Amino acid sequence: MAGRLFPALICALAAALSLPLPARADCVVLLHGLNRGPGSMSKIGDALKDAGYRVVNDGYPSGAARIEALAPRLNRMVAKCGAERVDFVTHSMGGIVLRAWLAKTRPANLGRVVMLAPPNHGSEVVDRIADWPGAEAFIGPAGMELGTGGIVRRLPQRADFDLGVIAGDRSVDPTRGWMFDGPNDNAVSVASTRLAGMADQLVVHRSHTFIMNAPQVIAETLVFLQTGRFSHADYGSDDGRDDTAEAGGEDPLGDLLGGLSGSGD
Repeated sequence: MAGRLFPALICALAAALSLPLPARADCVVLLHGLNRGPGSMSKIGDALKDAGYRVVNDGYPSGAARIEALAPRLNRMVAKCGAERVDFVTHSMGGIVLRAWLAKTRPANLGRVVMLAPPNHGSEVVDRIADWPGAEAFIGPAGMELGTGGIVRRLPQRADFDLGVIAGDRSVDPTRGWMFDGPNDNAVSVASTRLAGMADQLVVHRSHTFIMNAPQVIAETLVFLQTGRFSHADYGSDDGRDDTAEAGGEDPLGDLLGGLSGSGD
């Protein structure tokens, strides 16, 4: 029953913000984070479908290759959208994969992009663990690139596309606070999520692993895709507790030290 009610809740929140349904059948490509799978994006995908979008939620082997080798897989995902306008919603490393793809490919039908907890300037956690024995076996070649001095330095430093960023500021592991300067979601600092040229940013009281499941985050993603800005509305009872229910069977303990990009599904 809860699974049926959740999309209805999101639609109700969107309706409360006076959002129209998409004027046409826009297509949204979802990109999960490191060592995750399509199940991690299923809740936000269901809400998008209920709002009238066509959704492409394909997995990719995020732990098996470098980011620039993963990026061309977006060609096949975007091709499924045909001539429809194509929007993107990404979580964590998915945003960096998208930036690497957009640096070389620009579809004529590109719409808007919402990035959830993206390490746009790298993750301080990766900086700290990169020299640990077995680190690459743990986070894979792409994960090793996500430090503050990695691939993010080589990508364009300004968004020349319509971008909204949602960052979390809830750190569920107080022992990791020394890794960050300022607010963070346990994996990425709020400052690191920002990208010059973005149209808007929203900071929510969520941690990294399940940020995409929060009703507020899903509703605001719909707002941005339809208007190009977040509403920054007061969601009242959506009090900042991480929504781990129905998370595709994912184990938060499988996350990179409890917060970088999550486990597979």
